[in-house]
Amino acid sequence: MALVNDNFLKLKAGYLFPEIGRRVTKFANENPTAKIIRMGIGDVTEPLPTACIDAMHKAVDEMGNRETFRGYGPEQGFDFLRNAIAINDFQSRGANVAADEIFISDGSKCDTGNILDIFGAGNVVAVTDPVYPVYVDTNVMAGRTGAADDSGRYAGLVYLPVTAANNFTPDLPSGKVDLLYLCYPNNPTGTVATRETLKKFVDYAKANGTIIFFDAAYEAYITDSSIPHSIYEIEGARDVAIEFRSFSKTAGFTGTRCAFTVVPKGLTAKTPSGESVELHGLWNRRHCTKFNGVSYVVQRGAEAVYSPAGKQQVQTLIDFYLQNAAILCQGLRDAGQTVYGGTNAPYVWLKTPGQMTSWQFFDHLLSKANVVGTPGSGFGASGEGYFRLSAFNSRANVEEAVARIKQLLK
Repeated sequence: MALVNDNFLKLKAGYLFPEIGRRVTKFANENPTAKIIRMGIGDVTEPLPTACIDAMHKAVDEMGNRETFRGYGPEQGFDFLRNAIAINDFQSRGANVAADEIFISDGSKCDTGNILDIFGAGNVVAVTDPVYPVYVDTNVMAGRTGAADDSGRYAGLVYLPVTAANNFTPDLPSGKVDLLYLCYPNNPTGTVATRETLKKFVDYAKANGTIIFFDAAYEAYITDSSIPHSIYEIEGARDVAIEFRSFSKTAGFTGTRCAFTVVPKGLTAKTPSGESVELHGLWNRRHCTKFNGVSYVVQRGAEAVYSPAGKQQVQTLIDFYLQNAAILCQGLRDAGQTVYGGTNAPYVWLKTPGQMTSWQFFDHLLSKANVVGTPGSGFGASGEGYFRLSAFNSRANVEEAVARIKQLLK
């Protein structure tokens, strides 16, 4: 008799974004003339940078010529891309990351879940709350939690609240944890971590043998020069941290798919008998066993992000979305709402008006203004009473959404 992985049965009824999709589809079917503006799922809307398109066109032509055709590539990624990442994203900021510590993949969402393959089931895991749901759900699937309570929190996970009450800066765990997720700039709150905050967590990790999973998918949106882009800008972080990054929100690769994970050489964890094992080798084995690499064409497109033209075009994209965020923030404040984020990140995090719950405001905004956002409670219990709006949209849609919301809340 075949048995299922019954850890999946502990998952809450629906992953957040499919549930949003279900409600929006139902509303659209019942209101076919409604002009719905979607600002929920953080998907980009603007075309790829021209430099990336040109590079991929050239790579496609290469694939059509016997002399330049390429079959399977290295699972870890081509050296041309790994070198470009190491130089431009890390070494240029004083972070000591080598090209062969970078593993190219098809998405940081996948990597933040897949990394758990190389860690034992008995690890105690800490997440901030609210939190990107993938961190939680993948640990549930892997059997590291008990059942969820009425608030959606799973037994066995350590939750670190991030709310206005603590200025969206999590306290250190009160006890010892083994794996700790940090995401900055933060999804969903749009807030950032100072150098001092990151140093505090690095020091905690070193003292407790903790591995930090640092998700820096939105680092390109940081405008404050005092805010670190990488955890490896913090002294000692190479000894305790794995970093995840993506081209999805940086260069609009959500439909093109390219990301990377950094696993420093020398970073270790323990066997049950207390022996130290380097994680770089374990991740390399896992990566090469279960992944066949990102296509040559896509990697050439990603490499072009670091060309002079690519850098300029990517910055234009980021500036566009940040201006969208500024329009959202100002419009919501004009409507009397309390707003966070949106300055160093493409997400705007607002308090729900009155006594509405997050899902009540979701339904209210959808039915009355035909605008879709993301209920904060979908990111965790501490997200209740908050709501996320994404700046990834056209300028016309952002301005129209602001006008509708202001009319609704006046």
